[in-house]
Amino acid sequence: MDRSQMDLSDLAQVRDVVRSVKPDLIINPAAYTAVDKAESEPELAMRINGEAPGVMAEEAKKIGAAMIHYSTDYVFDGSKDTPYLETDRTCPINVYGKTKLAGEQAVQAAGIPHLILRTSWVYGMHGKNFLLTMLRLAQERDELRIVADQHGSPTWCRTIAEGTAAIVAQINDAQDGRDWLRQHSGIYNLTSQGQTTWYGFTKAILEHANIDKKPRLTPISTQEYPLPATRPAYSVMSGEKFINNFLNLPTWEDALVSCLQNKTFSDNV
Repeated sequence: MDRSQMDLSDLAQVRDVVRSVKPDLIINPAAYTAVDKAESEPELAMRINGEAPGVMAEEAKKIGAAMIHYSTDYVFDGSKDTPYLETDRTCPINVYGKTKLAGEQAVQAAGIPHLILRTSWVYGMHGKNFLLTMLRLAQERDELRIVADQHGSPTWCRTIAEGTAAIVAQINDAQDGRDWLRQHSGIYNLTSQGQTTWYGFTKAILEHANIDKKPRLTPISTQEYPLPATRPAYSVMSGEKFINNFLNLPTWEDALVSCLQNKTFSDNV
């Protein structure tokens, strides 16, 4: 079901769709993801990211359904210097992160079997994302000035899809899928392994992409590139819990190369 069939900003429609479809499992990857724009549209961002997941979860409870919901590394403030665990204290520092945390809490409060998958720095070969922006700018400019003091784990959207598919496969293989979901309910970090900066990510993109003339890369600080939304300086998350329960996860470098070559990681399972 796509956004043309259900507008997440229309909570009544969200409720009606769940009631009419009566799913056994709701998988909700949709979100308001414009991090900077959310600073000027906090009500809309909260309705889509915070309230709509809660409505889905409440309706799921009425029909005995479960839910897989996606969240973000931006629920953390970046004060750590080691990878965040699922149990670490949340403290979002921008509107987007606050709305996503509200969505997590709404799903948890409904008391249904659920998995909340936190991911980070998501990219792919479609839509609007950092990878495609860098590939475009590399063709247009002689120099790219890239922030080098924010640390995270770039995650290919296919890694997220394959991780989700592994979860669904376990549900289907279980003797009692609902009991399996109850036992595995909770938060999991679903990100590529390892860490880098936006500068390091860009450097790797240019190294592995088929670009004839590569621009000069200049590292800069966050202060030199001000944006409406404050970003955490460190938002790396440990994927150990996800790996131990579901699926091996690639390093961010291997995932990037595979994305640019359009390969999958199914051989690494």
